[in-house]
Amino acid sequence: MVIPAAVAYSRYSTKFSLLDAAYVIPVAAVAAVAAILAVRGTKGHVHFGPRRGVRLAWVLAILAVCCTLSASIAIGFYELLLRLEH
Repeated sequence: MVIPAAVAYSRYSTKFSLLDAAYVIPVAAVAAVAAILAVRGTKGHVHFGPRRGVRLAWVLAILAVCCTLSASIAIGFYELLLRLEH
């Protein structure tokens, strides 16, 4: 949720541009890895309650990693295009 929040903030702010939103990618990566580690720690220990919740948390954590990697690739490709332009 960090990356979409930064993109939305850049849309309404005059001082914070869309490229400035790239600075939150490491924050999103750390949060995604922390979510994976937290969910991984519950595997095998959840014998009661909804197991679907653990599976959903696992899927959302993996989705967060994919979103972070996608944002990193997009920013890297944009920087490459800027360097090749000049």
